[in-house]
Amino acid sequence: MSDKDRLNAALAQLTSNNLGIRLADGDPALIEASQALRYRVFYEEMTAKPSAEMAATKRDFDDFDAVADHLLVVDRDRGDGPESVVGTYRLVRREAAAKHGRFYSVDEYDISAIEGRPGEVLELGRSCVDEAYRTRHVMELLWRGIAAYVFHYDIELMFGCASFPGTDPEALALPLSYLYHFHLAPEEKRPVALPERYIDMNRMEKDTIEPRKGLAAVPPLIKGYLRLGGYIGDGAVVDPQFDTTDVCIVVETGMVTDRYYKHYSRKAGEGSGED
Repeated sequence: MSDKDRLNAALAQLTSNNLGIRLADGDPALIEASQALRYRVFYEEMTAKPSAEMAATKRDFDDFDAVADHLLVVDRDRGDGPESVVGTYRLVRREAAAKHGRFYSVDEYDISAIEGRPGEVLELGRSCVDEAYRTRHVMELLWRGIAAYVFHYDIELMFGCASFPGTDPEALALPLSYLYHFHLAPEEKRPVALPERYIDMNRMEKDTIEPRKGLAAVPPLIKGYLRLGGYIGDGAVVDPQFDTTDVCIVVETGMVTDRYYKHYSRKAGEGSGED
């Protein structure tokens, strides 16, 4: 069995009723289905601004799609092809970034502290789920798939940009300040927003923040990263195309809580299960 076949076999074990998880494996129809889902979520449901070509094709795409792995949640009741795609995550390992010439995040952040690490790293991005499927089970399935991928490739650190809706940092003063004061990454692994795009996250004094309220103001995806022991880079970045304010997440796989690590490693059927 080839390396990729072993990963696909591990992913095939991950199911929840009619839902399954798989990689697009370079299948153009599945990648286009993923891009179409991203377009519906980011450009039609949310307020991202498409290029003329994106609007014409109703797909969200860029050059990274050709080198990335596309992790998909599929509803088998809808079929076995592109019509089955109901959730997606875009995964870029160091090898894929080298093929492209860079990681996606370098447009917003100095990630040299991450790139300089000796082990395997994984950039996460373009996460979205069809509106009709936004349940705890679907997000758990995506994370179980990521866990299987992480264990298979022996990935030591995951990172990527995650977003708040809106482009007014002052309106996000509470959650940005909360993340800065309570979840800032250690300096030796801390991404820093590029100087020309840097927005100070320290907008409120620490002693004026009630942590419970600060966490409540954080979007669910970022909360999920925090539950996995995630850190936040220094500085937010406004993304005018996506109409968002971004932060950079860093998650060391060895710091994943026992509950997640043991659960996902057991389901994935890979990894040692050691913390």
